[in-house]
Amino acid sequence: MMPLVQPFPPDFAERYRKAGYWRGETFPALLRERAVRFAGRTAVVGGEQRWSYAELLARAETAASGFLKLGLMPGDRVVVQLPNLPEFFSVVFGLFLARLVPVYALPAHRQTEVVHFLRRSDAVAYVIAASHDGFDYRDLARAVREEAPALSHVVVVGEAQEFTPFAGFARDGEVVFSEPDPSDVAFLQISGGSTGLSKLIPRTHDDYIYSFRASAEICGLTEDSVYMVALPAAHNFPMSSPGYFGAFYVGATVVLAPSPSPETAFPLIAREKVTITGLVPPLALLWLQAAPNARHDLTSLQVLQVGGAKFMPESARRVRPVLGCTLQQVFGMAEGLVNYTRLDDPEEIIVETQGRPISADDEVLIVDDQGQPVPDGEAGNLLTRGPYTIRAYHNDAGANQRSFTEDGFYRTGDVVKRVAGGYLVVQGRASDHINRAGEKISADEVEDHLLAHPNVFDAAVVSIPDAFLGERICAFVIPQGEKPKAPALKAFMRSRKVADFKVPDQIVFVDAFDLTAVGKVSRKELRARLRAQFLADEQKNAGH
Repeated sequence: MMPLVQPFPPDFAERYRKAGYWRGETFPALLRERAVRFAGRTAVVGGEQRWSYAELLARAETAASGFLKLGLMPGDRVVVQLPNLPEFFSVVFGLFLARLVPVYALPAHRQTEVVHFLRRSDAVAYVIAASHDGFDYRDLARAVREEAPALSHVVVVGEAQEFTPFAGFARDGEVVFSEPDPSDVAFLQISGGSTGLSKLIPRTHDDYIYSFRASAEICGLTEDSVYMVALPAAHNFPMSSPGYFGAFYVGATVVLAPSPSPETAFPLIAREKVTITGLVPPLALLWLQAAPNARHDLTSLQVLQVGGAKFMPESARRVRPVLGCTLQQVFGMAEGLVNYTRLDDPEEIIVETQGRPISADDEVLIVDDQGQPVPDGEAGNLLTRGPYTIRAYHNDAGANQRSFTEDGFYRTGDVVKRVAGGYLVVQGRASDHINRAGEKISADEVEDHLLAHPNVFDAAVVSIPDAFLGERICAFVIPQGEKPKAPALKAFMRSRKVADFKVPDQIVFVDAFDLTAVGKVSRKELRARLRAQFLADEQKNAGH
């Protein structure tokens, strides 16, 4: 099993400790302290369940005991794929208490992705819900177990069938758990893969707790705040920006929304007096559309955060008049750097920019394709390093070589420009990523799946601007033999057990790709040409 490390250089680690960013806090200590200080306060609301801070700790301790009784050892990795259920928190905090390492998977992930996470992380256990949104995760567990023989345990929240029931976990007396080192890796997050499947991101107790502690302060969280988790809880945005971890840090209440739709979220806001939540732009647009006719009282909502993809200024301007709350733009990444507009910023800054960094020690470089700095106001490639930005992915030497400079800057793949006050304005992606409703999707990965179809000779996948999704996936396909129909190709993609958000929204059949005179062109250049031609044709057709 490959060791889990996050290699911050010693001189930088010392600097971050001296500056007070890294305080030696850990997730187990954080939960225990809050369970004493806020014992009777409501920590979690989900469905019919309401847990106090003391109860959250008790449930986490029971979960920790249960995991250890299975024979798991400190340092073992556990893939967690749960929807927005209260048990998500007892599982995750239970793993922290037992010094086990959660590997976060999204509810939308399927066999291809889950097997990748299990193998890449050397995970020995897998925690799922029995079913969610009409999908049976026990069937998925049976399939992945065939491909990941190191998987020893499947724990199910709900009806477990032949697997281990989470409800059967019990605690025999007092259990003493060993304390992790603050510089230990606490968990593995997933990154949008620039090529192929997602990379795994090791986050330490020190660096991650700093990020949400500082975020909670920037976002104005107090123990009277009510934070609603509208997006999937395994995403970095609702986890730490300031997210539920930021809310737990200050003793606030966390409300879990089973769905972010206005029909589900608006009654929850009214009932629980939600004060802050975070959405991706397509969902924010849905809320803006639904709010004028809503019968529910949304006046408790003070802050609507929007992140995951660029929120266009014309939409951003509507938040305050339509929803009656402050918009906070959030631009960040699971690898580290997070930028916020501040709550007291002028409206123009809030609607026109994606914020400025959390920390004075967030180093931000904006460079051209040759690596030379560009002046403020000009677009360039964003590089960053700082007290909560990783220095390496887990078990992925190739990605580390591509993604980090020799002096430790992370190449984000984002194109931004810096304006007055250090605020960033996102221009797009430098890499061949599609940012579809906040999910980062690799063009390479989608092409690989399409090319597996016997009637596909070649495929090129590009992002196309979309008013609702931000970007949609468009696949240009050269058929061979009998030309397949677009719905059949989409069904073929789904049959390959990938997350549904990776299936192309649009398929365009072409006879050939326009190559250079010598017959060769890079995939990047090919995609750029196809995209430009498609947009030009769309504009021309719109003019008729």
